[in-house]
Amino acid sequence: FDPTFAVPPAAAANFCRHSPSPSPSSASKMKLATLLVVGLSAASAFGVAPASTTLKKSLSKPALVVNSPLRTKDAAAASSPLFRDPAVTRGGAVPGWAAYNEALDKNPLTAKACTSLVGWALGDLLAQLFISGGPFDMKRFLTLSVFGFIYHGPSGHYFYNWLDSKIEGTGAGAVATKVAIDQIFWCPIFMSVFFAYLGLVNGDGLAAIGDKIKNDLLSACQGSWKVWPLVHAVNFKFISTKHRLVFINGVQIAFNMFLSIIGTKK
Repeated sequence: FDPTFAVPPAAAANFCRHSPSPSPSSASKMKLATLLVVGLSAASAFGVAPASTTLKKSLSKPALVVNSPLRTKDAAAASSPLFRDPAVTRGGAVPGWAAYNEALDKNPLTAKACTSLVGWALGDLLAQLFISGGPFDMKRFLTLSVFGFIYHGPSGHYFYNWLDSKIEGTGAGAVATKVAIDQIFWCPIFMSVFFAYLGLVNGDGLAAIGDKIKNDLLSACQGSWKVWPLVHAVNFKFISTKHRLVFINGVQIAFNMFLSIIGTKK
């Protein structure tokens, strides 16, 4: 190559006349391509991902589903100890229910005695306020409350545990047999003890207590037979042994109003 060599002016002019010049459309396409390349390079330099990549990531992990409050609530429920351990008693909306169940497991006799104390106290309280009328009889209220504590609760604990141990199951035959035993045998015994207790508290003699049982026992049993067969059918069918007395006392608040009236009438 000879650097001193120079193209004659005439040849240069002739080359420029015959060289193909770019068309306007080709020039526009080249400019657009150049702008796209430069823009993408600048975006990559600043860490901006292309829109298509961001869209794919958004679709692969939808925020509305993953971060939904419902999903968060389910996850919290699944992690709760109550769901991990089915043996744990759920307190639910009843204050003290879990503590009461713990007491039934640890000290069943005391827990059931206290349950009957509350049931009998409420029964007589309501009877005096809404049925009997007159001034409040504190002695009567305490007498019936104590009966629930010292006899109804403990005797119910032993009787229903014994009955459930002798007649197992919740079939129709087992339930009917338990109801029959409860109402034919246990009911007269319970009512006789109830009248004898009231007589002793009031200072009555054995003759007066015997007359009370003779005159009012049948009426008390007939009142029981109108209510308790159906209640005990539900009790023996659906209620566990340790919860029998709390269920009975829930119903018996109304029945105790009847007993407090018939037991204290002259």
